[in-house]
Amino acid sequence: MASTKTPIIAKTIKLFIGGEFPRTESGRSLPVYVASAKAKSSKARKDQPAAVYAQICRASRKDFRNAVVAAREALSAWEHRAAYNRSQIIYRMAEMMEGKRTEIADVLIATLGNSPAEADAAVDGAIDALVYYSGFCDKFQQVMGSVNPVSGPHHNFTTAEGVGVVALIADEKFNLPELVAQIAAIVSTGSTLVALLAQDGSAVLAPLAEVFATSDLPKGVINLLTGEVSELYKHICSHMEVQSISYQGRDAKLRGELTEMAAENMKRVVGRARESLSLEHLLKYVEYKTAWHPVGK
Repeated sequence: MASTKTPIIAKTIKLFIGGEFPRTESGRSLPVYVASAKAKSSKARKDQPAAVYAQICRASRKDFRNAVVAAREALSAWEHRAAYNRSQIIYRMAEMMEGKRTEIADVLIATLGNSPAEADAAVDGAIDALVYYSGFCDKFQQVMGSVNPVSGPHHNFTTAEGVGVVALIADEKFNLPELVAQIAAIVSTGSTLVALLAQDGSAVLAPLAEVFATSDLPKGVINLLTGEVSELYKHICSHMEVQSISYQGRDAKLRGELTEMAAENMKRVVGRARESLSLEHLLKYVEYKTAWHPVGK
């Protein structure tokens, strides 16, 4: 069972970019409060401030650009790896997350106010998501690929491939299983990822990044940022090396603005999936390529 003890010293949680743990280049930070203290903070007197659980980095435009560079550099090697090997690595993430079960659950209890049972269930859901998508790595191509009937001496076939570099804007209402399912769905296609976590629940970045860093995952395939969506979303839309934006938030106005801005440079904007564990969810991050091959007699 997870511990409910709150650390005496507030943690400093860094970003996860290119397999490393840098601080934000801007030097800015945002507080993450202890859940019980956060609930009482509106009633607290000025001489009794809410207890701070951690300080998270407030990522800047430059941090985002650095993360995209890392994701772009990792893309070629990751998409050309054997699908079975990608499956092994994502399954290894599930194994490493099981080893960090208590640490992750402690973060959920301390910062979100989850009960030990709720926190354990959330970790179980995250592990299940990794196992689920590890199994799809070498199967979705067969399910969605096709040989097409054509007239003439040609062999015509369609294959599904990862879309490229994906920017994920996480839901402001934190849900660990859904977040991990979104990450796993993206990277299982051979795409690479830059994820911007909302402030709520963002302290989980530390153990989550350690899971990725110790799972044989090539550096730069997954990059995690914390910060303000309002500060970064325009830069995400305008960055030419980002092929797709996954917006998991619930702000219809922001979704519309993202779609309008992304249209200027042909980015795909992906919304919330009906089911986080589904082939449909994974297929939001692929594109289809059709090839013609001459066939001689």
